[in-house]
Amino acid sequence: MKGFRTSETHSGRGVRSLLIASVSLALGLSLSSCAEMSQVLQTGAVSAGQPDEAALTRAVKESLELGSSRAADLLSQVGGYQNSSRYRIRLPEAVQPIATRLRQFGLGGQVDRIEALMNQGAEHAAIEAKGVFISAVRSMTITDAMGIVRGGNTAATDYFRQHTEADLRQRYLPIIKSNLQQVGFYNQYQQLLTAYKRLPLADKPDLDLEQHVLTQSLNGLFTQVGEEEKAIRKDPLGRGSAAIAAIFGR
Repeated sequence: MKGFRTSETHSGRGVRSLLIASVSLALGLSLSSCAEMSQVLQTGAVSAGQPDEAALTRAVKESLELGSSRAADLLSQVGGYQNSSRYRIRLPEAVQPIATRLRQFGLGGQVDRIEALMNQGAEHAAIEAKGVFISAVRSMTITDAMGIVRGGNTAATDYFRQHTEADLRQRYLPIIKSNLQQVGFYNQYQQLLTAYKRLPLADKPDLDLEQHVLTQSLNGLFTQVGEEEKAIRKDPLGRGSAAIAAIFGR
């Protein structure tokens, strides 16, 4: 019985020693991993076992492609703009008093039709803009991607808008015009303008709505891209992919 207790004591000490060694090793690896990731985010340096710059760039580009595609798909649905309390395109604020007067003169149906066609044009254009967004994403540099990884919840979208909006406006406008024409906007618009010019009103504001529709369309699209980016950053595996999770999930 005495020998058995001696053996049990030696065994217990061995187990405790093994546990202490394992915990120490795990703690050391954990601290090392945190230090390495901090170095990547702060300096862009990549240590062994960490995602390299190419992987970072691919993950950022993939997240932007996902976000822009989902935003375009959402807003290009029937009612994507029209039925959205957030993105619905209305007549410009300066024109709203005139719209009220038009309704008073029995032209409310035409005003509603114009707004509906503005939103339909934006919805049709949204899906066609997807290729423009993806092309811009794929031209992103490694330096751009590193800045985005270090940035805030909409850093990718902010970069995207800053570097592509001017070109997107030029390429998006003919899409808006074409789609407005296809949905019959200009016929209704001319009818409204004709009735509008006949009204006994002074100081009539300009009713050129193409640029208004363009700006509101892009504002809605960029805003939704930002919402998608925030969702991906919050749940990179569920809303993104394993590659994205490897970067944004750390």
